Amino acid sequence: MNEDNTVSDDMKRQAAMFYNSTEREQVKEDRTSSCFFRQRRYVVALLAFFGFFNVYALRVNLSIAVVAMSEPIETKLDNGTVVFIPEFDWSTQTKGLILSSFFYGYLFTQLPGGWLAAKIGGNRLFAVGIGATSLLTLLTPPLAYTSTALLITVRVVEGLFEGVTYPCIHAVWSRWAPADERARLATLAFSGSYAGTVVSMPVCSLLAKYTGWPGIFYVFGICGLVWTTIWWLVVKESPEKDPHITPAELKYIQDSRGTQAVDSSKVRHPWKAILTSAPVWAIVMAHFSENWGVYTLLTFLPTFMKDVFKFETSQTGWVAAIPYLAMGIMLQVAGQLSDWLLRKSIMTRTNIRKLFNCGAFLSQTIFMVAAAYASSVVGCIVFLTIAVGLGGFAWSGFGVNHLDVAPPHASVLMGLSNTLATLPGILSPPLAGAIVQDNTAEQWRIVFFITSAIYLVGAIVYGMFASGEKQHWVLDADSDASFDTDGASVTTARGYDNKAMDNNSEM
Repeated sequence: MNEDNTVSDDMKRQAAMFYNSTEREQVKEDRTSSCFFRQRRYVVALLAFFGFFNVYALRVNLSIAVVAMSEPIETKLDNGTVVFIPEFDWSTQTKGLILSSFFYGYLFTQLPGGWLAAKIGGNRLFAVGIGATSLLTLLTPPLAYTSTALLITVRVVEGLFEGVTYPCIHAVWSRWAPADERARLATLAFSGSYAGTVVSMPVCSLLAKYTGWPGIFYVFGICGLVWTTIWWLVVKESPEKDPHITPAELKYIQDSRGTQAVDSSKVRHPWKAILTSAPVWAIVMAHFSENWGVYTLLTFLPTFMKDVFKFETSQTGWVAAIPYLAMGIMLQVAGQLSDWLLRKSIMTRTNIRKLFNCGAFLSQTIFMVAAAYASSVVGCIVFLTIAVGLGGFAWSGFGVNHLDVAPPHASVLMGLSNTLATLPGILSPPLAGAIVQDNTAEQWRIVFFITSAIYLVGAIVYGMFASGEKQHWVLDADSDASFDTDGASVTTARGYDNKAMDNNSEM
């Protein structure tokens, strides 16, 4: 009898070994598959790219539209006289208020958005944020015709809805991104924002010319609603709830990500530990530093080129787009390189994050100063393009670091860091305006020096306190219960019960 039991046990062990080896081969096959759309995490990343494309297109559209709205147009009076009168006769101060109103709403929903995304799921809130902004964009022309106050109000509300987008996407990646693919997936999504900036500005100019300024809001509003519909139908809260994911990809994500509750409502955030964590504040400081440089140049680069190098106004928009095109490209390079170094075990995750972030900041410090002293327009543009482009490496540092230190709380951490990183958009423009009184190169150099100094401080703080490891205070949700998963799967802290992993499932 004992011999029979022994034989039976040996057969079970051999069967288990065979199953595990077969499973590993399936995972390997899935990871190296050339069919992009079979790998659902890349479908999520691609749709997230277009989501952030819409986020920035909806954000910057007014900066072009406001020019067309306030340009003098030919108007025939009742007595037959033809005069040129602006459709909206706004003062410079009123224009500034209209353009900045978005950030006042954007500032206040970062942290609440991160908290809510962890509770109800980042995928749904991400769609709501962009969808609501798109709908409000469609309403912008009639509201603008009604009153300037309503135009400002609708922009504030748009900012409130868009404020949830960055925290939400980290809630998505906390469930969808394997540990060694976080940088490439996150940077692919984030690069959509720079693509949206580069593409939407000239497109808005063309729409204003050929359709009138209302066409800017109608076209981008409709595009945003179309994207929202696609995202809502395709992207699930987690891979366990995606009925189209292959068993091998699901297993790969689960093994790499670690066991984690699917029910996001059970996540509890250790607020005291978060707010007293040195690695968290290293991320916050790095995010603040990078945004200071980005917002300063995004706001003042056209003016700087006009003041110092006497560029024509029609040329400055295209020139200002070049650094952000470089940023979008370098985001892809940095994300791939970061994950390759991690996958090959060439460096630890902590050292990779520090190298990419601090290396980028130190280089940006140098090239910002070089741009301030450039004697030619070509040299200045080259130095600024390198400085802004290297920010892509920084995003492969601090930008994905939230997912390293606290995966279940990544959306909240992004909400915290992006709240404080929004302040440069409010503080930098008036500070630069106060410094540059006479439009001289010497005054502009002070603005560049301040930006370089902030980059340097960010590099020092991040280099000293950043970490790429999961922190000891991280709390995972209790996950003993079973959940409805749209017929796909369930993951619990004790393991996983995945319907897609049945022997009859197809790869």
